[in-house]
Amino acid sequence: MSEKRDQSPSPLWGGEQESTHSLLSGRLDGDAHILPVRVYYEDTDFSARVYHASYLRFMERGRTELLRAAEVAQSDLHSEMGGLAFVVRKMTIDFRGAALMDDVLTIVTRPKEMRGASMTLAQEIRRGDDVLVTADVTVAAVRGGRAVRIPDSLRAALASRA
Repeated sequence: MSEKRDQSPSPLWGGEQESTHSLLSGRLDGDAHILPVRVYYEDTDFSARVYHASYLRFMERGRTELLRAAEVAQSDLHSEMGGLAFVVRKMTIDFRGAALMDDVLTIVTRPKEMRGASMTLAQEIRRGDDVLVTADVTVAAVRGGRAVRIPDSLRAALASRA
């Protein structure tokens, strides 16, 4: 006897695909971008605590999704603006606590300062109300290995958040 499968649209396999992608991108909340991230085994060291370099990847995702929320995809910047990219120029990071495997973390990203070719973002990684990591990250816009002015469209999109 064969089972009848549920034919309703699944958010993971079509149907509500756009809303699923929106969840993956986090959300804007006032001047901050909020991105939930789950800690997987691959993010940890032998003690099941998050390996320090994994926090850098989590923060990179937060910065990328902030741009996406401002309707600016880094891939579009690169392809449509002659190879424009952002590189991390400086990072000041404070490790205050440890996240564990299976924790759900929140990556909070806020524009802090915008200059000609660079911008500084303030980032936090939280577990609930506990702040585990803070960082100020300065990124520079580059093209062909040289610093270039941040495009006015991106500057305007982020200015209202700084």
